Amino acid sequence: MKEQMQVQERTLSKPKMKEKTLHMIGNAHLDPVWLWQWQEGFQETKATFRSVLDLMKEYSDFVFTNSSAANYEWIENNEPEMFEEIKQRIKEGRWEIVGGWWVQPDCNIPGGESFVRQGLYGQRYFQEKFGVTAKVGYNVDSFGHHGMLPQILKKSGMDYYIMMRPSPQEKGLPGRLFWWESDDGSRVLTFRIPFEYCTWGKDLEKHVRRCAGELKAPFNDLMCFYGVGNHGGGPTRENIESIYRLNEDPEFPTLIFSTPNRFFEEISKKDLPFPVVHDDLQHHASGCYSVHSGVKKWNRKAENLLIRAEKFSAIASWITGQKYPQDFDRAWKNVLFNQFHDILAGTCIEEAYEDARDMYGEAMSIASRGLNYAIQSLSWRIDIEKEEGMKPIVVFNPNSWDTKVNIEVEVGGLKDHHILVDEQGNQVPMQLVQSHATANGRFRVSFLADLPSLGYRVYKIVERPSSRTFTTIRANDHLLENDRYRVAFDPETGFIISIFDKIKNLELLDGPAARPVVMKDHSDTWSHNVLQFKDVIGEFKAKSVKLVEHGAVKSVIRVVSEYGKSILVQDFSLYKELNQIDVKATLNWQEKFKVLKLKFPVNIVFRKATYEIPYGHIVRECNGEEEPGQSWIDISGTHPLTGEMYGLSILNDSKYSFDIHDKEMSLTVVRSPIYAHHDPVVPEEDGHYSFIDQGIQTFMYTLLPHEGNWETAGTVKRAAELNQPPVTIIETYHKGTLPQKDSFLSVSADNIIVSVVKKAEDNDDLIVRAYETTNMETKAIITLPKWNRVIEATFKPSEIKTFRVPRDQAKPIVETNLLEWSE
Repeated sequence: MKEQMQVQERTLSKPKMKEKTLHMIGNAHLDPVWLWQWQEGFQETKATFRSVLDLMKEYSDFVFTNSSAANYEWIENNEPEMFEEIKQRIKEGRWEIVGGWWVQPDCNIPGGESFVRQGLYGQRYFQEKFGVTAKVGYNVDSFGHHGMLPQILKKSGMDYYIMMRPSPQEKGLPGRLFWWESDDGSRVLTFRIPFEYCTWGKDLEKHVRRCAGELKAPFNDLMCFYGVGNHGGGPTRENIESIYRLNEDPEFPTLIFSTPNRFFEEISKKDLPFPVVHDDLQHHASGCYSVHSGVKKWNRKAENLLIRAEKFSAIASWITGQKYPQDFDRAWKNVLFNQFHDILAGTCIEEAYEDARDMYGEAMSIASRGLNYAIQSLSWRIDIEKEEGMKPIVVFNPNSWDTKVNIEVEVGGLKDHHILVDEQGNQVPMQLVQSHATANGRFRVSFLADLPSLGYRVYKIVERPSSRTFTTIRANDHLLENDRYRVAFDPETGFIISIFDKIKNLELLDGPAARPVVMKDHSDTWSHNVLQFKDVIGEFKAKSVKLVEHGAVKSVIRVVSEYGKSILVQDFSLYKELNQIDVKATLNWQEKFKVLKLKFPVNIVFRKATYEIPYGHIVRECNGEEEPGQSWIDISGTHPLTGEMYGLSILNDSKYSFDIHDKEMSLTVVRSPIYAHHDPVVPEEDGHYSFIDQGIQTFMYTLLPHEGNWETAGTVKRAAELNQPPVTIIETYHKGTLPQKDSFLSVSADNIIVSVVKKAEDNDDLIVRAYETTNMETKAIITLPKWNRVIEATFKPSEIKTFRVPRDQAKPIVETNLLEWSE
């Protein structure tokens, strides 16, 4: 009797299945490019949207969810009648816009500003065309999600987020629904899709049953996604009919045709105990951050070129009246489209990368033209005196701090008695290095330029006797030594065997460094289910180690090494006046099913490993797992023999994959799987396949040893200087209204970086964007001296702030969100 009563109590206390709800989300995951080129994705978008519109005529309660503004621009330009139908369905509430971005990009590789532009162009497009903006961020197929996304989403008008990867076996989370929080404190309510974002086109019983199994009180509402996807398709009649049938079955929850907006609106009313996750969301496809070096380099270069072009175009438009380019939006849209998660990840078919190359090329051409118009408009108005034989070199600094950087520029007609002076006539060390032209009469000069923040300075090559004697660093075939560091190379291997800090009297390295190590890797293009690349099968061996440049500015040791048929050339530069080692690398890679890493063991204990992520950074474990990162990684800690706080930052201009295992830092240079190879397909041993990253590539990296930690070492700024280097133009003498040295913007705090200066999207105002880099609340003053404008702001830790500066000085500066709208 007692057992009977307990069974009854349990039955009564258990909510009836129909009291639970599955919000059925009809969607069509449209990969515009993957195992097909964009033209096929274009057609499939039209076919999918046509199918959805036809189903809406048959089923009055059927609703549809879709993202990605790029798809709608295709329809608008190619099928305007269909576009009007979609507009009407959106107005009726039956077609819901989610995502708010141009595409569903890779969510680790693009730079921070690219994520801002995804929302800027996506949300403004949706507002202009449909009168709506997305409330829900939506990246269901992206392979990982960096930890600053909550802030970027929130400041782009999206309070919610939907993702699927990593799945539970790849990343444990406390629930399907959770608050996802970034370092500034921004939160978005996030939903991880159960199982799949797409289904087959037939009966949904099995899919609905497994989703229903995820309903756990008090979370009695979840979303269940259905519809044929990847190559489009969307919901089918059989899908819809099976939902009707299953909803009549008492064994199933209540099934409603719904949208993410409705789900989040209803779940938010219930005051549920959502857990908080403060982390990035990794790892699904660890190999995609190192595969296809080409598309990743094009992306980094295009992003930074556009940002530089915008800065000087905006400044020139206000200073000289130079017309601000109208096609920057086209360039950005090209970049944003190619950040689609399969394109930028390197996981598409080979032909897709010819398309990507062309689109990135168009973007970079637009940016280069705009940048050239701007700097030549400014440089032409600089007052430069006449002097026979003088060659004025105007150097523009795109960064928001004073800096000293190496400049190399090709010039003609130099003679032995030419020297370099600054605008005040002070002689500056200048060194001839190998010209990029193998021809008489052309020369390449190297010098260190001291530049004002976001400004320019004029240097001049003049025919005068030298007034100073400049010393060099100590250098031979196996040693580079300046006043701070002694860098030694093994003459047999070519590895760096010592980086010795002469002032702190400590050895940084814990073994041979800049060591090119080859691993075997038979994983697919994504490296599914692979967390580490550690099956070492060999190392590059040096064929030549010798001093190739030696002068008053820098000395360079070139290491040429080989592995199989592959050749790696590394030029290691140490400067007289800079305490960093710049490395120019040229790799001719001829290996298949292999990975190349450059390894750097450091003699540091109590280590903290930090990686740059878009508009931020994250501390990760030193466990050897492959991790995505941006332009720098760092280990800081304690030097065991001296007790000094010390560390090493490694900067790069085009790589995105790293690992840190105990004391050893690794930069993943290249992976060479088959194009678009997806498990479980096993390649035939004697099959003919096209392998990725065969041939020659170039990249730059910098070793930045430092006292203290990366925050005090200037790591963020040094990495930015590598990726957004100064712009030079050789001028002539002419009268002008501008001085020979000037700054257009400065920032009072070292940890605040102005990342963007651009024209506003809707008028001639300036948009100034800045972010805090060290996770520390900071008060800062941003000064624009030419216009008597001052921005005073308090930044939360790791906060991104955007300001609108009206051209009319009588109007106040206002803070906006990332969409350039006042909140």
